[in-house]
Amino acid sequence: MFSRAMPVRAADDKPAQHKLKVAIFSKHLQFLAGEELAKAAADIGFDGIDITVRRGGHVDPARVGQDLPPLVGIIRQHGLEAPMITADIVDTQTPFTEDILKTMAALGIRNYRWGGFRYVAGQPYAAQIEQMKPRIAKLAALNSRYQACAMYHTHSGTGVVGASIWDLYVLLKDFDPTAVGVNYDVGHAVIEGGLGGWINSFRITGPHLRGIAVKDFVWAKDASGNWRAEWKPLGEGMVHFPQFFSMVADSGFSGPLQLHFEYPLGGATDGRATLGISREEAFGAMKRDLGRLRGYLAQAHL
Repeated sequence: MFSRAMPVRAADDKPAQHKLKVAIFSKHLQFLAGEELAKAAADIGFDGIDITVRRGGHVDPARVGQDLPPLVGIIRQHGLEAPMITADIVDTQTPFTEDILKTMAALGIRNYRWGGFRYVAGQPYAAQIEQMKPRIAKLAALNSRYQACAMYHTHSGTGVVGASIWDLYVLLKDFDPTAVGVNYDVGHAVIEGGLGGWINSFRITGPHLRGIAVKDFVWAKDASGNWRAEWKPLGEGMVHFPQFFSMVADSGFSGPLQLHFEYPLGGATDGRATLGISREEAFGAMKRDLGRLRGYLAQAHL
């Protein structure tokens, strides 16, 4: 089963080994729905689906009570799990937040991807972090009522709360990790700290590590000669996956683990409703990356 992340253990206290299951971020299958969505994910080889519950996603938040239960039913009928959803929830004031949590609880879904905080330029960051904490406290309380956990997804970029991940530690350390935690995106983490920063940022998450998103990238120059992050197929970039998953194994992490496809893939990257390449080509790339991911997991005995 997909289950919650466990606290980091001491190096001499090895966790029990188990197989980590892998979910696909449903944005990359936005051109499919219902039966086709579930069948494609199963045929590619995934264990579950991270369902987008947001405008333009597989489920519109305004219809979560009507549309999420039958979709989850179809997914489970195909032998897959629905370990989490991705929502546009920022705090308790986000429209339909409680409707989403109530529906999740009824379906037995514990985790949802959360985020969206940004720093205001020109104002002290430390003070802004303190101002965010009451909003998190209210969200944590609401999550606890529905036995849900909000996993803050880490993105790279200037002004993005959680880019360094150390700020998330300050934000979340005093809150129950079963109510609010971190969805650690290793691709974005390596963009932010390519030498040792990603190692330190992974370790600081501690018991708040709830989910992991996987993607790969390289630094490349654009037409103007400026350096930028360029997403790549898994294993063809700069993320050191053997080292990363060795750390994951030592942490006792048990999911949910999500695989993303951010490199050009005929529109699947962006969640388009129509593909610019054949489905066979898109599915082939996804299957290749999933196979590589399972290889890294096997090396780490995960």
